[in-house]
Amino acid sequence: MGKKRFWKLQYSVTIFVVIGVLLMLAPVSIESSRQAYFISRWKEAFSRMEYVLQVIRTHISDDMIKNYNQASTPEEKEQIVLMLLKPYLRLSQAKLPRSYQIHYMDKKKAGSGDVWYFKEYYYTDNGLLVGIKDLNSKNAEEPVFIMMFDVNGLLPPNTWGKDVYGIVVYNTRVTAIGAEEPMDKLPQDCSSKGRGLYCSYYYLIGGEFEE
Repeated sequence: MGKKRFWKLQYSVTIFVVIGVLLMLAPVSIESSRQAYFISRWKEAFSRMEYVLQVIRTHISDDMIKNYNQASTPEEKEQIVLMLLKPYLRLSQAKLPRSYQIHYMDKKKAGSGDVWYFKEYYYTDNGLLVGIKDLNSKNAEEPVFIMMFDVNGLLPPNTWGKDVYGIVVYNTRVTAIGAEEPMDKLPQDCSSKGRGLYCSYYYLIGGEFEE
C-alpha cells in the first residue's frame, strides 16, 4: 500500500508540474500564434497590393494620369488613387469610433503631424482597415503615395509592427516600409524600443520581433 500511495503522489506531483508549465507557456504561445496570424495576413495583403498596382499600371489611361498630375491638392490625388483601387479591393468608407487610435511599438501615439498618420480609413472586401495618403511628390524618383493596413480591423492592438503595416508606392514599384533602410536598422525599429514601421519589410524577409 505504501508503494502505491508513493506512486500516486509522484504521479500527482508530475501532473501538477506539467499543468504549471503549460499555464506559464500558454500566454506566450497564444501571443506567438496571434502574431503569426497577423504576419500571415500582412504577407497576403502585400502580395495582393503588388498584383493590384501592377494591373493598374498596365491599364491606367493617359487621361487618368493627366488628371492625377493636374490635381492641385494631395486630397484630390487621394480621391483619384481611391477610385483606381476601389474595384480591386472593394473599398468602403469606414466610420471609426473615437477610441480607435494607432500607436507605434514603443507605445507612442501616431499623431496628426506624423507622415504615417491617416485621416480617412476604408474597409477592404476581406476586412482589412486601409489608410491612403498622397505625398504630393514632385520628383519622379520620390514615393507617390503610402498606404497602411490594419490586418485586425478595429480590434486591438492597433499597433505598427503588430497588426498594422504599410507600403510605399513609387511610379514603377511598390515596397514595404523599411525596404530602403539599411539591414541593421530593421531589427532596431522592429522592437519594443522602436516604432515598428520597419517590421513591414522585416517580416517579409523572415525577420523576427526583437524584445
